[in-house]
Amino acid sequence: MPPQTKFALFDLDGLLIDTETIYTEATNEVLAPYGCEMTYEIKAGLMGKSEMQATAHLFSSLPPISLTPEEFNRRRRALQEQRWPNTSLLPGVARLVEHLHSNQIPIAIATGSSRAAYLLKTAHLQHVFKLFDGRVVCADDPQMIGRETKPAPDLFIEAAKLLGVELPNEGARGIAFEDAILGVLAGTAAGLKVVWVPDERLERVVASSSGDGEFVVPEGIHRYATLLAFDPEAFGLPRFAQ
Repeated sequence: MPPQTKFALFDLDGLLIDTETIYTEATNEVLAPYGCEMTYEIKAGLMGKSEMQATAHLFSSLPPISLTPEEFNRRRRALQEQRWPNTSLLPGVARLVEHLHSNQIPIAIATGSSRAAYLLKTAHLQHVFKLFDGRVVCADDPQMIGRETKPAPDLFIEAAKLLGVELPNEGARGIAFEDAILGVLAGTAAGLKVVWVPDERLERVVASSSGDGEFVVPEGIHRYATLLAFDPEAFGLPRFAQ
């Protein structure tokens, strides 16, 4: 019988909600007048990074363009903010979050999003996000000042504190759910069991990278195609109701 899981921490973008489509569309709309495109191979290197880090990586992957990173971010952010209220839950999210909540398993969110973006992305999905009862840590929250975002474990450490859990000391009792490799690394660094739910295109990038450092997935990670496939009993959690 697997050890019982006592708490769960979740990433947000690309794991709970489909914001990655909006990120891609907004980015390429800004780049199109300059004859550039963010391919998925480029995007894979951005996933899980802060806005500034992601933009620096993006610009380093493109030919020179007459647009500053600051102006690029301003234009893209304006497009994204119009579209965040249209985000949708990804498959299996509602069932899993409701299941954990109904079985009194403490849950929290650890996201690299800003607090303002988090609110825009989730305000229309409160039937699920209200179940977290405000236990959310965003990259620009006061407790993250001077701290690092993923792949550092700081976001998970702070989210666990909201549940009364100390990481990494109590990490073996919890699960981190992630879609990005940087998030997987952060969960591992926090001592957590990690469930990886990657986009199939990211898996292809990982498979073709031949172990290149940026796309190395640690051993012992539990991979699922979607959260619909997640088996709670494999982690010592109550089974889903039939």
